[in-house]
Amino acid sequence: MTSPLRALVSRLVDYAGLYPPAALSLPEVLDNYRRYLASEDGWILSRLVLPAAKLGEVRPGDNWRVTLLVEQDPGPLAPQVETLEYKGGHKLSLPTYCEVPLDQIESGFAKVRTGGLTPDVIPPAAQIADFLIQAAARRLPFKATAGLHHAIRAQRKLTYAADSPCGVMHGFINVFVAAAFAWYDADRALILDVLQEDNESAFEFREDEMRWRGNVLTTSQIAAARRDFAHSFGSCSFEEPVADLHALQP
Repeated sequence: MTSPLRALVSRLVDYAGLYPPAALSLPEVLDNYRRYLASEDGWILSRLVLPAAKLGEVRPGDNWRVTLLVEQDPGPLAPQVETLEYKGGHKLSLPTYCEVPLDQIESGFAKVRTGGLTPDVIPPAAQIADFLIQAAARRLPFKATAGLHHAIRAQRKLTYAADSPCGVMHGFINVFVAAAFAWYDADRALILDVLQEDNESAFEFREDEMRWRGNVLTTSQIAAARRDFAHSFGSCSFEEPVADLHALQP
């Protein structure tokens, strides 16, 4: 994998297998996280997403990293719990992703929904573009959640059911490349076009730069944008994003 693509996807996926559409049991999720972490693709994996109510049923490994969904400050936690996710507008006792509109965030990080189980809850590209621009202007780091199972924007089934509704799913390559451009003050039209790109060959990951239709991000720029701004995305599947990444390779 080239260095700019590696910088873009390193520690990118927060594994949220408890949540729809996968909705696996807790033992399955814990087994999967342990297996993914030990796999050759483990460097793409970030945190395990758990609700606070389930934490007492989990014995995290020494090298596990957990993000905990809470309704209030949970108090003392195991050292493996690194971040919190909260439907409020301020930081709690750990770094906190706040799932509220940007203008309601007083402290902490942002959290944005990028998909869902039905077409009507998938935000339009323009809405995501505006989020990225406003968050970048405030130098406000974020994570994304929901709907980013695949690398490139495309029409897909939204669940694993045989009669699943279909919709245009945003691609995680689209979103995180657009975020990097936003971090470096690209204009809204470019960011929107990146989000709407459905041709995977338009994203050229070369030896030390990523090119999209003549626009360039270096490996170091991508790494800095990931570190300081576009942290990760939550997905109930780890295998689908990884399979798409391998399919991108020549």
